[in-house]
Amino acid sequence: LSASLSPHTSQPPPPPPQPPVQNDTVFSLTSQMLSKLQQESLDHKRCLLETQKLKDDLKRRVHDEKFARRIADMPEELWEDWGDFFERPFGEGCSRELCWDETDSEIDSVDGVSDNEYDFRIYFKGLISEEKVKDKASNYAGIGVAICDFRDNLILEITKPLVGVGLSKQAAELKALIEGLNAALSLELDRIEFCCDYYPIYQYITRRWPPKQRKISMLVNQVLLLQRKFTDCRPILMARNDIKYAFKLAREAIVSQVTQPVEQNESKSVKETCVICLEDTDSGSMFSVDGCMHRYCFSCMKQHVEVKLLHGTVPKCPHEGCKSELTVDSCRKFLTPKMIETLKQRTKEASIPVTERVYCPYPRCSTLMSRSEALEYSKDALVRAERSGARKCLKCHALFCINCKVPWHSDMTCQDYKRKNPLPPVEDLKLKSLASMNLWRQCVKCNHIIELSEGCYHMTCRCGYEFCYNCGAEWKNKKATCSCPLWEEDLIWTENRDTDEEEMDEDSDYDDGWFVF
Repeated sequence: LSASLSPHTSQPPPPPPQPPVQNDTVFSLTSQMLSKLQQESLDHKRCLLETQKLKDDLKRRVHDEKFARRIADMPEELWEDWGDFFERPFGEGCSRELCWDETDSEIDSVDGVSDNEYDFRIYFKGLISEEKVKDKASNYAGIGVAICDFRDNLILEITKPLVGVGLSKQAAELKALIEGLNAALSLELDRIEFCCDYYPIYQYITRRWPPKQRKISMLVNQVLLLQRKFTDCRPILMARNDIKYAFKLAREAIVSQVTQPVEQNESKSVKETCVICLEDTDSGSMFSVDGCMHRYCFSCMKQHVEVKLLHGTVPKCPHEGCKSELTVDSCRKFLTPKMIETLKQRTKEASIPVTERVYCPYPRCSTLMSRSEALEYSKDALVRAERSGARKCLKCHALFCINCKVPWHSDMTCQDYKRKNPLPPVEDLKLKSLASMNLWRQCVKCNHIIELSEGCYHMTCRCGYEFCYNCGAEWKNKKATCSCPLWEEDLIWTENRDTDEEEMDEDSDYDDGWFVF
């Protein structure tokens, strides 16, 4: 202000505009990205160059092998006449092969002759293994692929880890096969055979068994599409010992993950694979079973729990052989309030022995309680309740007879009541008539009525009692005590049934087709 008011002070010229400040961080990031792109481009070119070299070397080896076989199969007389002139330089007329006619001893140039032998073989293996890293057990997956010529000389080997938690054995095997087929296509191989040592995969590929799971079906369809791109491509079933080299490669892929674990960025969402539906799901949408810590997606757990509750059993961990029970609090994440109440009911039923279970006889109540609970609750309200058999419901507070299982008959003993009412209730008579008409069976242990829908006559009730459906005799130690046949053909065989016998556990209840009322 003072400078502007002073008449003798000259205004200094404005300073020149400053150049914009450059952000060193931006330049650094840009240079890093450019160098990374350049390196990726160079790596891609080198990969294409190495692949082309491998293709050329492979074609030369195939040419030499076929030419050697021609010479080995040539008769001695023909070799003496034409051996000095018999040649086939590599790269000249490779699409045409030389053959001879033994009758006139002449060599003709004809179109390619088909060979009975397949030119190449693919050995593949997908492994799932539980490994301990820092005293923590985790599942790791890896694949191994070996491509060989008809003499089993190694041409290409692939070892690759499979990223993701919970991959199934079938999915790992199919992904290994897909990796091998893609590698064979990149090498421009025309006639191949791939060797399976896992019987279900062989049945899927040959379309004898339809896969049940959607993701397995998608992987099988991908294999079938890749097969069409070859001139000839077929699967063969082999013993596991015959593909031990591919097994070794898959094992190396798993070991590499254990010794050098991949560091994951915590800010990114981690994907896990549900072993039931084989879908990749965010870790936050996975359910962890208390106790065993097996993990499944919410959708599969919801279906699993609902089916078990429908069958009248307490749901447990879906993992094969795991006996960890699901708690009501943990299942609130994916169950509806109605299903939560059903789960509470099933859990309470399981906690009470069959001989101790008592249901309120009033149709609008039907509350489950144990004999001891009903007795303790009735002692305060009823005199001599233990002798008389009178009990009070825990929920509706109505009186009932625990011996006759009917509403309380006042001024009448149990013997008098049974004498005046010799027949069971009308509802029970209707149910027994319906069961007799449909040839249903009643479990002698828990009195539940069971219907055989399909399968053998060996029945396992939800209470654990095992018996013969045909005559009702008990099964002991997984053996029948009667002479009835084990099954009927009409109940065993149905069209388009998937009988994956290799994966069925002998202790599972796949043979017990039953419904409980």
